[in-house]
Amino acid sequence: MEAAPGGSPAPAVEAPAPQPEAQTLEPRSVCYGIGGVPSQVASSATAFYLQLFLLDVAQIPAAQVSLVLFGGRVSGAAADPVAGFFISRSRRTGSGRLMPWVLGCMPFTALAYFFLWYLPPFTNLRGLWYMTFYCLFQALSTTCLYSIAAAAVAVTYPVCGGLLCLGVKERPDPSAPASSQGMSFLAGLGLTVRHPPYLKLVISFLFISAAVQVEQSYLVLFCTHASQLHDHVQSLVLTILVSAVLSTPLWEWVLQRFGKRMSAFGICVMVPFAILLAAVPTAPVAYVVAFVSGVSIALSLLLPWSMLPDVVDDFQLQHHHGPGIETIFYSSYVFFTKLSGAGALGISTLSLEFAGYEAGACKQAEQVVVTLKVLIGAVPTCMILTGLCILMVGPGPKVPSQDSSHQLSLRRRTSYSLAAS
Repeated sequence: MEAAPGGSPAPAVEAPAPQPEAQTLEPRSVCYGIGGVPSQVASSATAFYLQLFLLDVAQIPAAQVSLVLFGGRVSGAAADPVAGFFISRSRRTGSGRLMPWVLGCMPFTALAYFFLWYLPPFTNLRGLWYMTFYCLFQALSTTCLYSIAAAAVAVTYPVCGGLLCLGVKERPDPSAPASSQGMSFLAGLGLTVRHPPYLKLVISFLFISAAVQVEQSYLVLFCTHASQLHDHVQSLVLTILVSAVLSTPLWEWVLQRFGKRMSAFGICVMVPFAILLAAVPTAPVAYVVAFVSGVSIALSLLLPWSMLPDVVDDFQLQHHHGPGIETIFYSSYVFFTKLSGAGALGISTLSLEFAGYEAGACKQAEQVVVTLKVLIGAVPTCMILTGLCILMVGPGPKVPSQDSSHQLSLRRRTSYSLAAS
């Protein structure tokens, strides 16, 4: 406290507390959301229908389908850090550093997705055909009806991507040095995997995300071959997607009201219902299970991305690294979860081959029916419970103070921010 010129001490002036920004829906946010529509639509379509298409329409043996799914997921996992490396080393253009890559890959991604659902005239090398285009699609992110649907989704890539590039542009960090290249991926990965909260989060969601992918992939096959629900497949998939979309705002409120770790128990809501569907495969039960599964899937997709910023903040408070470490956290998380999904889908599809699955057959053997029941009931249950147990063990990341939280969020916004064009 300093003395005033008149001799009396001047009162200390406190710095005003940072005011939260108004939560408004801006055009750039809308364009940013639209830009992610094609990948989400394509991912949902491949998750529910690709396995059925390869087995029953393309009539590829289950062992080859296992290789296709495993190879595609591994290529997608490997492409994430590779793409991040090249993007970080590329020159910044007028539209930013990332947008030229988005525009350049978009036509090839759309073509790869279309040919993924195209039935080639030859039969001997169909497994190689679909593995090639599935790997391309993953790395770049009736037969007639499948092709029409693929064409419709492929068209959304240039349309939504154009809106993304027109409505959103990158803005470099004004506080970072111009010569800063950030941390290399391998060096950053070595630091992140030694951070206990991040390691616990990744391992837990390795199991949870793999369980969700297995549940999505085998629900359609179960309804087609292990129950009398083949007429309800489209309605059940639509129920899952609609309930997932509608429950997302509810889960956002639950996360803020009860905390993220407590909200994680909402994922296990689907466990008893999945077992119930395997035991009682009737239409009323199936629709209830589809609704509850959509609600749980929404939380399983929302929760890790809401917990990752807390882990990053905890790491930044302990190590004080410069900009760029967030990218390594997020890209390595995507890498590990894609790798776990590749292993889960590859092994589970191979189990159909051992059970005697016949491609294109109207009725499958009893061993196949039992295998499908296990894949939609017991397997996701064990994986979800294992992941939740790992997530709940030990303390979570430390919550930063209000001042530290404001500084970290400001740094995060400026290190990779978006500005209206």
